[in-house]
Amino acid sequence: MEQLSHDYSFQTENKRYGILESASKRVRMIFSVMASPNRIDILRILNSKGPLTYSELKSLAGFKSKKESGKFAYHLRKLLRQSLVALNKGERRYTITNLGKLVLSLARQIEERSIVESGKMYVRTSHNSIEEFNSHKIIQSIVREAGMPLEQAQKITEEVENKIYKFQAAYLTSSLVRETVNSVLIEHGYEEYRSRMSRLGMPSSDVLDLVNNADGITNGIEEIINNASMSVFSEHLLLNSLPKDISDMHLAGDLNISNPGLWGIVPDVAFLNINEFAEGFQNLDGKFLNVSRIRFDEKSKFAAALQLILALMSREASSEVVLEGIIDFLLNDTLDREGIVSSFAKSLISSSATGSYSEGLPSFTILLPVSTLDKKTIQALLEGYTKYTDLTPLPRIGLALYYSKDSNTLEEDSPMISSVVRSGGKISIMQNGKRASNGIRKSLDGKDTRSVASLQSMSINLPRLAYQSNKDETYFRAKLALTIKPALEAMYIRKKNILNALRKGLFPVMGCANFEDFGTTNIILNLTGLKESVYDILGYNHNSAGEDVLRKVLKTSGDVALDHGRQMDNELVGISMINDDSSTRFSTLDSEKYGKTLLSAGTESAKHYSQGITVNGKEFLLQPQKVLEECIPIDSLLRGGLSTSIDLTDIAAQDDLNKAITASTELTFFRPFVRSLICRGCSRRYVGSDVKKCETCGSVYLRTY
Repeated sequence: MEQLSHDYSFQTENKRYGILESASKRVRMIFSVMASPNRIDILRILNSKGPLTYSELKSLAGFKSKKESGKFAYHLRKLLRQSLVALNKGERRYTITNLGKLVLSLARQIEERSIVESGKMYVRTSHNSIEEFNSHKIIQSIVREAGMPLEQAQKITEEVENKIYKFQAAYLTSSLVRETVNSVLIEHGYEEYRSRMSRLGMPSSDVLDLVNNADGITNGIEEIINNASMSVFSEHLLLNSLPKDISDMHLAGDLNISNPGLWGIVPDVAFLNINEFAEGFQNLDGKFLNVSRIRFDEKSKFAAALQLILALMSREASSEVVLEGIIDFLLNDTLDREGIVSSFAKSLISSSATGSYSEGLPSFTILLPVSTLDKKTIQALLEGYTKYTDLTPLPRIGLALYYSKDSNTLEEDSPMISSVVRSGGKISIMQNGKRASNGIRKSLDGKDTRSVASLQSMSINLPRLAYQSNKDETYFRAKLALTIKPALEAMYIRKKNILNALRKGLFPVMGCANFEDFGTTNIILNLTGLKESVYDILGYNHNSAGEDVLRKVLKTSGDVALDHGRQMDNELVGISMINDDSSTRFSTLDSEKYGKTLLSAGTESAKHYSQGITVNGKEFLLQPQKVLEECIPIDSLLRGGLSTSIDLTDIAAQDDLNKAITASTELTFFRPFVRSLICRGCSRRYVGSDVKKCETCGSVYLRTY
C-alpha cells in the first residue's frame, strides 16, 4: 500500500513537472515570437486597426513587394501557431486574440522599462517644465480635449507610442507628441477629433519674421506681442469657434471677417455715456488693482479721468469707442474760453499714448452735442482739438458733431470744421441719430438706449454673388438671402460668446455701466461691392432703372435680415454699407478666381470694391442735389448705417471748403476728410498725395492717411 501511494505521488509530481515544462516551453515560444519587431508590428496594427484581410495586413506591415511575401507569411504563421492571432475563416480576416493583446501590453511595458533603464525619455512641455514621458497622459488628453471614447483613445495612443519609439529623438517636446497624435488621427479618418486636438500658435519662422522685420512696426514691441496673440485667436476662431461652413465661406472669399483675432471675444463698437458709469468707475471691485480710483467730480482731474477711461475702454472694443457725456464733465468746471481750449487739448494729448490692440485701434470718438452748446464753447472745443491734431501725426481720437434736425449752426461752424479737417483731424457730422465715425447707427429700433455694443465686422461679397447669378437680378437677390441667414447665425454665436464674457467680468467698464441689465447688442451685416454688382456685372445703367434695382437689393437684404432676426427673437438686426478691410481682399480673391477683377465703373486700375459712398468735394460743390438724391434714399434703407465720406483734398480755397461742408447739411451723416501722406521716417504730414519723398528726412516711405 505504501508502495502504491509512493508510486501515485511520483506519478503526480511527474505529471505536474510535465505540465510546468510544457508551460515553460510555451512561454519560451511566445518570447521567441516577441523577439521579432516585425511580429510585434503586426500585433500593433491588428490591435489598432481591427480585423484585416491578408493583403491589407501585409501592406500595412510594410511587406509590399512580392519578394517579401514569404517573409510575411512566415511571421504570420508564427503568430497563428502561438494563438496570438486568429483567422475568421468565414470573413477571411485576421484579428488579435486576448493572449495577443496581453503579449503586446507586456512588450510595451518592456519597451518602456528598457527606455527608462537605459536613459529615461523626457518631454519638454508647453508649461515650461520637463516631465518623464507617460503614455497615459496622451490617453487623458485625447479623451478630455477631443471627447474620444476611452477604448479608441487607448488604441490611438498605442500607435502613437510605436511611432515615438521609432523617432530615436534625443528629447521629445509636447508639440512633437501632439503632431504625432494628430497624424495618427487623420490617418484613421478622425478629422473632427484631430481638429479639436489642433495646437494653436505660430510657426517659429513667423515669430522670427515678426521680431526681425520691424520696418512696418509703428507701435514698438507692444504691436509685435499683439500681432502674435491675434494670430492665435484668429486660428482658434476659424478652426474651433465658427461653424465649418462659415469658416469655409470666409476663407473662400464669399464672406469676410474683419479683425478675426478679436472677432469672437470683443465687440466692434461700444457706445457709452460717461454719466452711466462715473459712479461705478470708482469701484472696479477686484479688477485693475493698479488703476487709481479717482472721482469724476474732481474737476481738476479731468485729464487724468479721460486718460483712464480711454485706457480701460481700449480693451473692451476692437474698432471704436463712442463716448457721450465727456464734454458735460469738462464744462462742469467754470472755465473761460482759454481754459476750455487748454484743458481739452491737454486731456487729449495726455490720452494719446493709450495702448491698443493694433495700430490705432480701437479709435475713440467723443460726441459733442452741438445743439446744446453755445457758439463760443463749440469753437473753444474745436480749437483745443486742433492743438491735439497739430501735435499728433496719426490722431486716434476723433469728434462727432451731433446736430438736431432744425439746427442752422453747421454753416456757422463750417470754417472751424474745415480747419480741423485740414489739420488731419477726424470729424464726423450727424443729426437725428447717434453714430460711430464709420456710420454705424447706435439705435436700430429708434430708442436711444443707454449703452450699446455693436457687432458688425462681417461683410458679404456681392460682386461674387452677382457674377454667379448669370446676370439674373432675381437669382442674385435669392443668393444674397441664402448667404445672409448663415452669416447671421454665426453672428448670434458671436453675440452669445461676448455676453458670456461680460457675465464673467471680462469687460469691467461695461460692467460699471450695468450693460448686462440696461445695455443692448446690435447685429449688423455689411455689404461690399454693391455698385459693381448692379452696374458692372448685372449690367444695369446708371439711371433710374439701375437705381431701382440697387434699392431692391438693399430692401431685400434688410427684410431678410430683420425676418431672420425675429425668428431668433432678436429685432436689433440691420444691414450696413461701411468701410472695412473686405474691399481689397474680395477684389484680390475674385481676380485670382475668375482671372479678372470685377471693377467699379470699368476702371482697370482699381484694386478694391466700393463700400459706402465717397463723394468728390468738387463734384459735390457743382451738383450737391444729385449727391443728396443718391445718398439719402440709400441711407434710409440701411437700418445698420451708411458711411458717407466727402473728399475735400482737391479743394484749396477756404470758402469752397466751407461751402462743401455747409452743402452737406441735409445728410443725416457724413465724414469730411483730406487725404494726407505721413512720413514713416520722421512722422511729418503732407496734405495731398503727390509727394514722393519727405522734404525733412528724405525718406521715400510715405503712408497714406
